[in-house]
Amino acid sequence: MESVRLVVKPAASRLISKVSRLLTEEGTAAYLVGGFVRDILLGRDTADIDIAIAGDATGVARRMAAALGGKYIPLDEQNGVYRVVPPDSKWQIDFTRLEGDIRHDLRRRDFTINAMALALDNRGGPVTAEGLIDPCQGLEDLRRRELKAVRDGAFRADAARLLRAVRIAAELDFDIESSTESLITRDAGLITGVAGERTREELLRILAISGAGGRLIYLDNLGLLTALIPEMARARGVAQPVEHTWDVFEHSIQTVGATEFLLREGPWEYGIEEVLATVPWSLKLSEHFDESISSGSTRRTLLKLAALFHDIAKPQTKSTEADGRVRFLGHPTEGATAASIILERMRFSNREIKLVELLVRYHLRPTQMSQEGLPTARAIYRFFRDTGEVGTDVLFLSLADHLAARGPQLDLTEWQRHTAVTGHVLAEREAAVLSPHLAPLLDGHEIMKALGISPGPKVGKLLEAVKEAQASGEISDRQGALNYAKQRLADANISENEGV
Repeated sequence: MESVRLVVKPAASRLISKVSRLLTEEGTAAYLVGGFVRDILLGRDTADIDIAIAGDATGVARRMAAALGGKYIPLDEQNGVYRVVPPDSKWQIDFTRLEGDIRHDLRRRDFTINAMALALDNRGGPVTAEGLIDPCQGLEDLRRRELKAVRDGAFRADAARLLRAVRIAAELDFDIESSTESLITRDAGLITGVAGERTREELLRILAISGAGGRLIYLDNLGLLTALIPEMARARGVAQPVEHTWDVFEHSIQTVGATEFLLREGPWEYGIEEVLATVPWSLKLSEHFDESISSGSTRRTLLKLAALFHDIAKPQTKSTEADGRVRFLGHPTEGATAASIILERMRFSNREIKLVELLVRYHLRPTQMSQEGLPTARAIYRFFRDTGEVGTDVLFLSLADHLAARGPQLDLTEWQRHTAVTGHVLAEREAAVLSPHLAPLLDGHEIMKALGISPGPKVGKLLEAVKEAQASGEISDRQGALNYAKQRLADANISENEGV
């Protein structure tokens, strides 16, 4: 056999040796398989160790967790997949039940590069390439940097592999072999039968990789994007006003690419140095977008998701006025609802859904804060009050929307005005007086006592008015707050008839 080099980190090697000794004591035949073998052949770092065993995988996994002092997690009991997470370790070990003998098992897997195995040394020795089991010629495909399905029915056996193929190819920078592309196109419709949790995980991992915009185009070419998100299909061919370069569908995908460009993740076909030069950026902003929101998602990935969905309601809200002007009235609100439905279907967490919903709902707000010049302190306060924790994210979505609307026809002067507003809003947000989280100058009881009013909605409206005045610098102490509240109460606009 041709010489094969394995790269196994010392910590992983020690853990595998320990597991191997424990399995030998049980008399259980075991093999390193799947992505772990692929990655050590490629010399890639990996935190996942995949082991296939002959026999009771659940029993072995439970005993292994106990022996290692780790945690036992049943991942897929129907298919016999169980995880052990050792304590104080970045590793996780997935145990699967062998389907027949090892060669038969490998031929049932997804891709040839994942269909290789190494027998665990029954003495607990180090992992070596001796005896690499490769019935599907995965090593050859690995060297060609090509992703190939093991068999014709690979995707029909498990339709989650349709998205996994695109994700693995993106992660490894491999090409999907042409006959495998044909199989994906043939079976694309099967993705609708995959559990939402699994499609969520694969989609998030695709979005997390630089070049996600291009990968979404590839998904669409394969027939997967609209099979997964049929709501997107209605956007195809929906024309927009003359200031837009693309129809709604293409604009949505280009907005994802523009988002990556603004987040400094990589190039965008229409992004030039002058465009990025005036966009606010800092270590603090980078850390903000790196924040983990839920398992598998960060603000970066959710912002890309919102970029894909931000105009999803344009097709059903499109109208043409008598003068020929095209309008999409209410599309942010309807789009927020549509995005929530899609994400619920994919089993996203409540917080993930809420953040994307807010991003879609308010994506036009930054350009509405000021028609000319810089927005006022009061406008900025209201913007952050309404957008909450996604205020900064909305500002960047608005910039990406602008870039993807104009594309190669971008007017740099207009763009610089937009980035100046963004920079100003972010800078003002940093100022203490504009924080929506300022300590209140008054509470409801004080307002009722001082103004002689009863509990009710009016108290809340007065408190909000005082807080807004405080945030915009109009008042700064308790007496000023009381005087302001009295003035607002006496104002005709907040009378008993019109409300506060």
